[in-house]
Amino acid sequence: MPITHSLTSESIASCPDFRHLSTIAGIAVDLRYATPHNFVGRDLYCPFDCAWLHRDAAAALERVVAWLAARRPGCIPLILDALRPQRVQEELWAALDGTELRMYLADPARGSIHSFGMALDLTLLDEAGMELDMGTGFDDLSERSWPDLEPAMLARGELTQAQVDNRRLLREAMTQAGFVGIGSEWWHYDCGDRDLVRRTFRRVL
Repeated sequence: MPITHSLTSESIASCPDFRHLSTIAGIAVDLRYATPHNFVGRDLYCPFDCAWLHRDAAAALERVVAWLAARRPGCIPLILDALRPQRVQEELWAALDGTELRMYLADPARGSIHSFGMALDLTLLDEAGMELDMGTGFDDLSERSWPDLEPAMLARGELTQAQVDNRRLLREAMTQAGFVGIGSEWWHYDCGDRDLVRRTFRRVL
């Protein structure tokens, strides 16, 4: 699919369609692809600032913050990935060439919803600032990370009830705000319909 509606990472700060994560109260940020703490093992974002979301996703994230504040005071979202430029998606795609792990990535030819600023990877921090136990870490590319397999994993003792409950808390917080999860990563959520996003939103290169 040709990239027709796009802008560069370098110009995003001057684009009114995007908001910086620092403008969103009540969240914590630890962008893992801007560190070595990801499955590739190196910083993929330098020298770009990728702490951005499309304004629609930012508004939805504020609804998540408000929902948590009302139902689990002191529990806040920890943002692990937000905007992921097209060039980084291409780099990840190349890094997984020839492996079965490519199933966890959107083909850059179609475009990751992250590249439109309309997807989030996140977890939750508890009242003490510690990550809730979700049964796996971020970017654990195994079946234990699959929401679709949670009942089976729970039945086999590979996930605990507390871990599943923590995932459900995250899922409820996100879905009530309009985010949509996927079956293979408990941490990933799209803001709205991904086909509509690909057709109508601007992709960041």
